[in-house]
Formats: sequence, C-alpha cells, structure tokens
Amino acid sequence: MRRLAAAAWRITLTRHLVTAAAGLLVLVVVMESVDDFRAVQLTEMAYLGIAAGGLTLLTGLNGQISLGHGALMAVGAYTTALLVSDDPVVPLVVAIVLATAATTAVGVLIGAAAARLRGPYLAGATLALAVALPGLALHFKGTLGGEQGLRLRVPETPGWVLETAFFITGHDLTRSKYVAYIAWLTLVVVYLLLANLARSRVGRRWRAVRDDEVAAELAGIHLGRARVSAFVVSAAAAGAAGSVMALAVRLTAPTGFTLTLSLGLLTAVVLGGLGSLTGALVGAALLTFLPSVITDAGTSMGLDDIAAAELAPLVYGVVLVLVILLAPRGLVGGIEAGWRRLRHHRHPVVPPGSITTSDAAPSRAPVATSKGDSR
Repeated sequence: MRRLAAAAWRITLTRHLVTAAAGLLVLVVVMESVDDFRAVQLTEMAYLGIAAGGLTLLTGLNGQISLGHGALMAVGAYTTALLVSDDPVVPLVVAIVLATAATTAVGVLIGAAAARLRGPYLAGATLALAVALPGLALHFKGTLGGEQGLRLRVPETPGWVLETAFFITGHDLTRSKYVAYIAWLTLVVVYLLLANLARSRVGRRWRAVRDDEVAAELAGIHLGRARVSAFVVSAAAAGAAGSVMALAVRLTAPTGFTLTLSLGLLTAVVLGGLGSLTGALVGAALLTFLPSVITDAGTSMGLDDIAAAELAPLVYGVVLVLVILLAPRGLVGGIEAGWRRLRHHRHPVVPPGSITTSDAAPSRAPVATSKGDSR
C-alpha cells in the first residue's frame, strides 16, 4: 500500500490534485474566519494572482516580456460585463468561460502578429496594446459605455449554493464571499491547468526556446509556434482574471485597465519569482496587501491620508529594489535556494570514491588470530 501511494505521488497530476484539494480546504477555513472587507481583498488577490500566473509562464518559462496584460484583462472584463448585464443573465461560470475564450481568440491574433518579435520589440508591441486597446471603449460608446463604462448586476446567489454553504459552515453566505469563492475556485482551476502544462512537453519546449533558440530549432522545435502558444495560454489566464475582476468590482471602465495594471502585474511576477506559480501568488498578495499595510502604518505615525497614500508606492519600490539585489530569482526562488543550502549543510553530498571519516578512522575491532597464537 505504501509503495502504491509513493508511486501515485510521483505522478505530477496526482501531486497537483492533492495540492489543489488542500488549497480548497484552506480557502474554506480562511474565508469563514474573515469579514466581507477581507473577502473583497482576497478576491482582488485572486484575480491578480490569475493574471500573474499566466504572465509568469510567458516571461519565466518562454522568455517573452509582455506589458499588455492589463489590456487582455480588459477584453475578459468587457466580455463578462456584456454577458451578465443583459437579460437573461448568463450564469457566472459560463460567463467566465466565454470571456476566457474571447480573450484566447484575441491572444491568437496578437500572438501570431508578434511571433517574430522578441525582447524589447515584443515589450514595445504589447505596450502599444496596453495603451490602445482600452481606448476602444471610448470609440464604441453605445456598446461599451465610453468613459463611464459598464455596470454589472451580479446575479443572486443560487439557492443550492446558500444551502450547501450553510450546511458546511453553519453561516449564511454573503454576496462578497460568494464572489470571493468564485474567484478562488477559478484561481485553483487555472493554476492546476498551468502547473500541468508547465510540466508537460509543451512546457519543456517553452524552456528550450527560452534557454537557447538555436539549439531548440536544431532539435526540431518551431520557435514561432512555441511563442504563440505561450502567449495564447497567458492571454487566456488574463481573460479569466479580467472576468473575475469585473464581477468583483461590478464596474468595467477604461480607467481600470491602464498601463499601471500591466506594470503592476510584471512587478508582482518579478517580486515573487519568474516561472513560479507560487511566486506569482506571493507577488499578487504583496500587490494587494502591502499598499494598505503601509498606508495604515503611515497614518498611525501621524501622516495625513494623502502623505500616507504616497508612502505606499515608495516602500513598494524599495522592496522591489531590495528583492532584485538580494534575491534575483524572487522571494520564492530565494527561499528555495536558502533551503537547498541548508539541506546541503546538514547532509553534505560525498563525491564517489572519496574517503569518509569512517574509512579513515582506524578499526577498533579485535584482530582474529589463529589458535596457536592466542595468548
């Protein structure tokens, strides 16, 4: 039985499913111990984590730099707003799936157009996307609402969800926590798919293109297809994040998807650690909670509200510089490197053929003698 469990644990999908189940259990415990305000903050962390998870695969695994993920989130958000605001209201799960599909289609078009670009050229193209795409809402005012945007009317929580939540937790489920559960369930599903994709043959091709394009091409990997596939997957994650963001904020407007959002996502990925989904989630947590913590600390030190709010970007920038200098692989990468050094210090690896302490020490065992020499 133990061998079967060990063999099952060596399967990547099994480990990811167990981790996802544990994450859902922790989610229920945390969500039932916080109020509605913290639930809203956790929802923000969830949709930022979804977008950062897609971006960290694009930048960390494939080596492409994107400054336009805020615009891709806008595609998912506006698609959700158009589906949810009208009657009959589309179910939220269906709306998230359709918004993700719409953003995936946009990602195919943009990725195919930018397949030959790399490095700063791709960053410049996605920067133009981040500036131009939200402006479409101003051009199509009748459909997208212009500067005022589109307001969402989040449907009532289904009765079976309320009954199930009361049976499990013994408390009534509020609207804010209902949206928070949807956000985190979406994050778990997206991270489960991204984690398995990163460990698959597709993920290995992305790493090969990132490490050495010439060697990858000699190995038979089509560079353009690898770049386009990575961009499409990252765009799909951004679309799901934008859909959840629209449900959480209940307003979709161009001011919510400026270049600042794209730069914030890239900053979160760098802080957490490139190529790590755990790092993306840590970066999203810092992006969500650190400004409010710094603002509260500034207010407690006697600063007014404006000065305390201006203190948050300064501290965030200092933290970013320190992480880049002290932990170039991000917070998660730095912790993993420190843990490996600690394990190596406790259990040093002895090279084969070297003399160990036990080999060098003289043997204290009694020497066997013949019967004639025994005295």
